[in-house]
Amino acid sequence: MMRIKWPVALATLFVVLLGWYLVYTASIVSQVRQNSQLLSRMFVEVQEGIITEDSGRQLQALVNLQSMVTGSGVPLVLMGPGDIVLDAVNLPFEADPDTDAGQARIRAYVRRLDLRNPPVGDSTAQHIHYGDTPEVENLRWIPWLQAGGLLLTVFVGFTVIRYQRRAESEKAWTSMARELAHQLGTPLSSLAGWLEVLRLAPAERPGDLRDAEIAESIGEDLERLERISHRFELIGRDPELESLSVRQIVGDLERYLAARIPRLSRKGVELVVDIPSGLPRVMGNEVLLIWALENVVKNALDALAGRGGKITIYAREVGGKWVSLRIRDTGPGVDPEVRDKIFEPGVTSKSGGWGVGLSLSRRIVEGVHRGRIELLEGFEGTTFQIRLPAADA
Repeated sequence: MMRIKWPVALATLFVVLLGWYLVYTASIVSQVRQNSQLLSRMFVEVQEGIITEDSGRQLQALVNLQSMVTGSGVPLVLMGPGDIVLDAVNLPFEADPDTDAGQARIRAYVRRLDLRNPPVGDSTAQHIHYGDTPEVENLRWIPWLQAGGLLLTVFVGFTVIRYQRRAESEKAWTSMARELAHQLGTPLSSLAGWLEVLRLAPAERPGDLRDAEIAESIGEDLERLERISHRFELIGRDPELESLSVRQIVGDLERYLAARIPRLSRKGVELVVDIPSGLPRVMGNEVLLIWALENVVKNALDALAGRGGKITIYAREVGGKWVSLRIRDTGPGVDPEVRDKIFEPGVTSKSGGWGVGLSLSRRIVEGVHRGRIELLEGFEGTTFQIRLPAADA
C-alpha cells in the first residue's frame, strides 16, 4: 500500500485553493472593468443626447442607453400602479408578465429584491425594482469561499496531525516492543543455557561447574530480568520523583558499565567520569535516570565499536537552576541524514538496532523529569547534553 505523504498533500491542497481563489478574483476584476467601460459608454450616449438638436439622434441615444442597461445583467422590473408588472429583464428565471402565474412569480421575486435595494420612482405610478450587478453577486460569495477554504485547510491539517501522531505512537510502541523482546532475549537465553547445564551430570558439566556457581549465575539473570521489567513498568506511568544526587547516579552507572564495557566493546574503550562535588540535587527517579544515561552511553559504545576510543561523562551547574550532564565520545559523529530526527522512534544508523534507546531517553528526560536532551554541534565526535532542573530551584 502506497504511503500518503501528508505534507505534500497539504501543500498541494493549499496551492490549489490559492490558485482557484486568484482565478476567481481575477474574473471579478475583469467584470468590474467591463462595468466601468459600460458606464463610460453610457456617459458618452448621454452627452451626445444632450448636445445634439436632432430629435432622432436623441431618441437613438435613449434606445442605446436602454440596450446598455438591459445588457448589464442587472435584474430590472418595471411596475405600474397596483404593483402590476409592466416589464422585466435579466431575471434569473423565465416568466411571462402577461400571465397571472408570471405576474405572481415576478412579484415574489421583487419582494426579495426590495429587502436589499429599495425601489426607484413613485410607488403610485411607474417604479423600478432592481437587483445587484453580477459583480456584486460574485463578491458576496468571496467571504464564504475564504471561510470554506480556511476550514477545509484546518480540517485537513488537523487530520494530518492526528494521523502523524497515531503513526508515531504506533511506531513508538512497535519499537518499544522490539526493544523489550531484545532485552529479555539475552537473560532468557542465558537461563535456557543454565537449564541445559543443570540437566547434565556433575562430571559432564563444562569447567566442573558446581550447583552453587550455576545458582549464582541464574540469580544474576533473574535480577536482570527484574530490572528490565521494572524499567518498562515505570516508563508506562508517572513515577514518583525524589531528591537525587547526580554524583551518586553517575557513580552507580559507572559501576554498572565497568563490568560490561569490556564485553560490549571489542577494542579498548576508556570511560572518564568528571562529576564535581557540591552539585545541586535534582528531582528524579533513579531507575529511569540511570536507564536514560545508559542508553546514551550505549549509543557512544556503538559509535566506538571496532575502533576504540574514549567516553567522557561530566556534569556542571548552570545558573543555579539546572544541572548539565554531557556525554561525549571520540567516535565518527552522527550521520547528517539522521541528525535532525535522531530522537524519533525507529530512527537509527545501526544495521541491527531498533532506534528506541535515544527515544526512550528523551521521554524519560523531557516527559518525566521536565528536562532537556539534545545533540550538541561543533564538537569532535558526538556530544549529548542532558539538562535537569535542580531540586531547590
